[in-house]
Amino acid sequence: MAQSKFDTAKVSGMVTCVPTLEKCIDDEVELFGGNPKQIARIKKNIGLDRRRVVCEGETTADLCEQAASYLLENSQCDVDSIDGLIFVTQTPDYLQPCNAAVMHGKLGLGKGCAALDVNLGCSGYVYGLWLAHMMVTAGGSKRVLLLAGDTISQLVNPRDRSVAPLFGDGGSATLIESLDVPNPAWFSLGTDGQGYHSLIVPAGGARLRPSESTAIESKDEAGNIRSQENLWMNGEDVFKFSIEIEPQTVRSVAEYAGLGFEAMDYFVFHQANKFILKNIAQRLDLGLEKVPMQTVERFGNQSSASIPCALCGELADALRDAEPRRLLLSGFGVGLSWASVILNISNLSVCEIIDFKS
Repeated sequence: MAQSKFDTAKVSGMVTCVPTLEKCIDDEVELFGGNPKQIARIKKNIGLDRRRVVCEGETTADLCEQAASYLLENSQCDVDSIDGLIFVTQTPDYLQPCNAAVMHGKLGLGKGCAALDVNLGCSGYVYGLWLAHMMVTAGGSKRVLLLAGDTISQLVNPRDRSVAPLFGDGGSATLIESLDVPNPAWFSLGTDGQGYHSLIVPAGGARLRPSESTAIESKDEAGNIRSQENLWMNGEDVFKFSIEIEPQTVRSVAEYAGLGFEAMDYFVFHQANKFILKNIAQRLDLGLEKVPMQTVERFGNQSSASIPCALCGELADALRDAEPRRLLLSGFGVGLSWASVILNISNLSVCEIIDFKS
């Protein structure tokens, strides 16, 4: 695995923006053959309940723009001091130009600010932190704005019950700054590209351009309806990957840092679903009080925005406190890819969830 340690960067603030439109699995009994008992089992065992999704015309960039504007204003951060912008998303506004360039202009950042997109999903937030730490530590940037978010609800077919109840939307903004005193952060990252087909939107890119034929819907053996332009997931493969790889990468980053699990205050995983999170925690013998997992029940699986949403929603008070909290953050999923980091966070100027204002 790719492993890195950085000593001179810190996270100084974060905001997550969520859409106001809420959908509830209780209102989707028809997706499950009109069986309310099956709905109850899904809520109990998998932890799916409510999710926030964008309305027509709302995009990931819109959510991240409001998160960034709120963060910059409430942390009293001068936009001219931002010299690095990273935008992590798999649902950009355009094929060209990149979201980072569009957002650079909307936020009014300086022309000396480097801006780039990263096409990653569930592991993307930690990858973004890795890049931001690298930029700051190398000396090329003093203050990096990391935007991470997705609107996966736009990619799923509402009649595909294998994915439709899972995915919510969200956008986040995080400030990473240079620091004069030591503040170690350990990263461990990996990829298994042979599993790329396990979570995929087959049509829409250069390999298979959208057309009348790719938009045709079909029904699979389980009764799920989708086209080649919709998200498709092999649930069995993704579950197996999650519960096998995640314990390995968590142990790997802890060993690399020379720290035991008892040294961590919290383990914040990508909010895939509650069933997967509980399985990972059990395999690592972690106390559930250290593993936030209510975010997925409130907002759905938000892809690259799920970790910052969990931090802002479930740990905000702790992270605003002066006492440093040692966190292990870990994302895993589409790619297939994974990324973990151990870092200390304290005294956040801003740490909260805001509702999108259309």
